[in-house]
Amino acid sequence: MVQEYQSPVRVYKHPFELIMAAYVRRFPKCPLIPVFVDSEVISESQSEDGSTVITERRCMVDVDAPRLLKRIAGVDYLYFSQRNTLNRRERTLRIEVRNETFSNRVIVHELCNYTVHPENEDWTSFEQTASLDIKSFFGFESTAEKIAMKQYASSIKKGKEIIEYYLRELEEEGTTHIPRWTPPVPPPAATARLRLPALSLTRAIPVPGAKDGQPRKDPAGPTESPAGSPDDKLDADYIRRYLGDLTPLQESCLIRLRQWLQETHKGKIPKDQHVLRFLRARDFHLDKAREILCQSLTWRKQHQVDFLLDSWERPQLLEDYYTGGWHHHDRDGRPLYVLRLGQMDTKGLVRALGEEALLRQVLSINEEGLRRCEENTRVFGRPISCWTCLVDLEGLNMRHLWRPGVKALLRIIEVVEANYPETLGRLLILRAPRVFPVLWTLVSPFIDENTRKKFLIYAGNDYQGPGGLVDYINREVIPDFLGGDCMCEVPEGGTVPKSLYRTAEELESEENRLWTDSIYKSASVFKGAPFELLIEITEASSVITWDFDVCKGDVIFNIYHSKRAPQPLKRDTMGAHAITSPGAINLQLIDRSWVLGQDYSRVETALTCREGESIQGSHVTRWPGFYILQWRFHSSPACSASSLPRVDDVLASLQVSSHKCKVMYYTEVLGSHDFRGSMTSLESGHSGFSQLSSATTSSSQSQASSTVSR
Repeated sequence: MVQEYQSPVRVYKHPFELIMAAYVRRFPKCPLIPVFVDSEVISESQSEDGSTVITERRCMVDVDAPRLLKRIAGVDYLYFSQRNTLNRRERTLRIEVRNETFSNRVIVHELCNYTVHPENEDWTSFEQTASLDIKSFFGFESTAEKIAMKQYASSIKKGKEIIEYYLRELEEEGTTHIPRWTPPVPPPAATARLRLPALSLTRAIPVPGAKDGQPRKDPAGPTESPAGSPDDKLDADYIRRYLGDLTPLQESCLIRLRQWLQETHKGKIPKDQHVLRFLRARDFHLDKAREILCQSLTWRKQHQVDFLLDSWERPQLLEDYYTGGWHHHDRDGRPLYVLRLGQMDTKGLVRALGEEALLRQVLSINEEGLRRCEENTRVFGRPISCWTCLVDLEGLNMRHLWRPGVKALLRIIEVVEANYPETLGRLLILRAPRVFPVLWTLVSPFIDENTRKKFLIYAGNDYQGPGGLVDYINREVIPDFLGGDCMCEVPEGGTVPKSLYRTAEELESEENRLWTDSIYKSASVFKGAPFELLIEITEASSVITWDFDVCKGDVIFNIYHSKRAPQPLKRDTMGAHAITSPGAINLQLIDRSWVLGQDYSRVETALTCREGESIQGSHVTRWPGFYILQWRFHSSPACSASSLPRVDDVLASLQVSSHKCKVMYYTEVLGSHDFRGSMTSLESGHSGFSQLSSATTSSSQSQASSTVSR
């Protein structure tokens, strides 16, 4: 399996020429990198005007590996070839490294670039990419991969420290400024050498310092790169300032996942903090994080969660009886949410409002929490990506263990765990009564193990002693009902009047709406068992419109017409056993005995739709009858048209090895009397998940409109 690495953009607040002077001091050997034993220049050449220097070097590395493994491999050192291309005119250095040792078994490729910072010409940017592909290694492939990745991560971390070390060394020697390269003046060779000595890449060559008293340029500028457009590259300082300290490999996972989202979800993509939460939830396993993130993005679009805070109005009943609210912040600057669960009439709220209203309330709390984390990050000047929840259980009794209420709680936990991972920094449970272990036994299996580790439970008044509440919350913001002096504007709750209860029929009609009901429906597509949707048209010139997302795998979309009704619907056995969504049961409409062109006809050209794409379109019907919209499994290799890197293509093909794809669709029929002959009203667009896109493209045809954006 190929291991890949992509660094963030690392910024040196020094001119390019000074960075180059520091860089060449690493050769022929660097005591700061013990594994870098030695190097020798194989060849060196330069352009006629001296602006470009190409140096090829052979490097010897002592890998920190078990002695037994070295004996089995038959080597003590590894050799790499390095090709450096220094362009003084453009102020760039390109470094390309490949392995010589075991090149028939292992492929190592590294590419580094030093360039001028795009926003400040007196700063220097550095980027690094690498890949490791171990095809075979004497049966120790996994061990060799772990050793290589561990050693590489360690050397990456030291890279910037080494440059800064030699920068300090230059400064101590009095070199704080190096003039930029200028084209030679006749006689070219002699004048150029006198003006600016070539920076040899084999050893450090003294470089004339600036004139005495000339200060080093350190222009004012931002210390971190603000979040910009999706095309912006992540800056290492930005990551440290807004996202926290990440290891080099964690940074690489974040950058690669972000790049994949930019390529497949055109337009608006999740914020970096949100992407990072999904990576942390899966221990930075890139493919697992990508899968749950895509599922969450689909869920957010399906239920319009991005607009929840602006569009949803809390019922007055929640304002009066939901005993929770935001209250200042904890000692770490995390937003603090206080929930007086023991004072809440959970049974009354469920009976009066239903599960959907309670779920929307919890979702709005989480959305507000995300917003407050961003705000506190700006206020406190350090990354804050989660919040603290304080739960007071005084008053908890058997009424809170009402079975429908516990069921609603479990469903809410399931939704929150899937779509808001790593948002809970700490959960303080206070004044837990004797009945609490019963509730905990019911709930804890549904809570992620990493989340459970963040729970701190205090019985009685234990929270007032050492190791209690004051260790996590400043004394001046402890709520008054817990013995503090700070007024907490959280409703006191109480029993919901039974006169406000809704009937069982009313609750049943709304039950599960947010989980299943939507203008969008879900469907699964299997190899050999397409998903088909029947639309009956009684009047010609009616318009069939569609909008669907390809959530998993690739599909082929077709539209067929038949004058006769399909045979009685037959449920596909394979699909019925594999489908988990109630709206995704496959029904075969086109009988296997039907002949294309006789019993039914294709009215539109087949459209191949890739994973992550969103397709909107329309078709103006020519004849009445039965129209069948079909989504069929597409089994072509993922790498043929996917923008994923090669290793991701392989993993993507493995993910759909079950021959199952998923789509989320919505269709509507406009009658000919409502359609006034203007195709402009039916122009359709395509984008990666339309709610996650700020712009779409559109097109129209004489009989149909359906567009695709890659």
